[in-house]
Amino acid sequence: MTTPLPRPRPGDRRPTVHCPDRRCVLSAAGGGALEAAVLPVAPLPGANPWGRRGVGREEMTALHRAVAAVRYADSRHGGGNAQAQAAAHLLDQWVRPLLGRPLTEDRQRELCGVGAELARLAGWAALDTGQHSTARHHFDRALYWARAANDPDLIAYILTTAALQATLYGRPSDALALTNGALSAAGHAHARVMGFTKLIEARAHARAGDRRAASAALAAAERLLDKPCPHGTPGWLDFFTRPRLAADAAEIHRDLGDIRACLAWNEQASGMAPNAFTRSVGMRLTVVATAHLKSGDLEQSLALGHRALDILRYVDSGRARDYVRRLAKGLVPHRGLHAVDAFLARLRQEFAPAAHPAPVP
Repeated sequence: MTTPLPRPRPGDRRPTVHCPDRRCVLSAAGGGALEAAVLPVAPLPGANPWGRRGVGREEMTALHRAVAAVRYADSRHGGGNAQAQAAAHLLDQWVRPLLGRPLTEDRQRELCGVGAELARLAGWAALDTGQHSTARHHFDRALYWARAANDPDLIAYILTTAALQATLYGRPSDALALTNGALSAAGHAHARVMGFTKLIEARAHARAGDRRAASAALAAAERLLDKPCPHGTPGWLDFFTRPRLAADAAEIHRDLGDIRACLAWNEQASGMAPNAFTRSVGMRLTVVATAHLKSGDLEQSLALGHRALDILRYVDSGRARDYVRRLAKGLVPHRGLHAVDAFLARLRQEFAPAAHPAPVP
């Protein structure tokens, strides 16, 4: 049995969602072609707003490009970035109207799959900025769209994303129920989808302090990641590579108190490019910095802490700030040392609430 998220009911109040300005939305969509396709001049009262025109491949390509741009902006600039915040707007204003047009069954499923990914991205951006109830609302919507698309891979991925939210914010038992549901939903799904689910299961076990279960789930994730993929990997999972698994494994072992294993896995994570996975790389550096701090290597901890601040300085992510604050909390007993005080002063200056993220290029 799948462990589903509650489905939205008619009349449920939607949370307030930031509506990005037109420039950011068009940037996410790759230009004005999609806007012209799905936002025509208002029809006469009572007329079918779309006529009998179907949804063409050009429009679907533009939507897929928009989803990829939102995903990239989130990873590089954080969930608070305007492009990352465009997901909910794209879903409600551009995808939903297309369902009013004549659609083949395959095109309808494809469109619902795009809707599911946009809703998931909206939820992830909300999670990344500390809006947890809003995130859960969007994950509910994403699951609904994925079911409409009849896509077990996407259903499993959305449940796994919700499990990661539960893991990060202190509910490992809820996370494990969701990963079990994701694996049940996946059935004979893509090996890498199941591998990512097992990785998040390992993180949940680590947060619960279950070393044996975490190690078993991590080993399963490795095996699944290494399985040949004759049909390729879903585009929304292209980030799940050996370096990404290693980055998560470093955090798993940090949480379990195995500093040596944490540092060894960190060596394998160095292939993650900071210009593409900016938030992830910066957060991993804070994880490894806290591991060095636990081992008594204050100098290396501070060096990695400064590197993390360099990378995360213009990333608009409450989650990344939480990771930095955890490092800062560990440094408090060492206050009075010049190097520690300098780091904490830099942190207060550059990560103050009033600090502004860099503009979208």
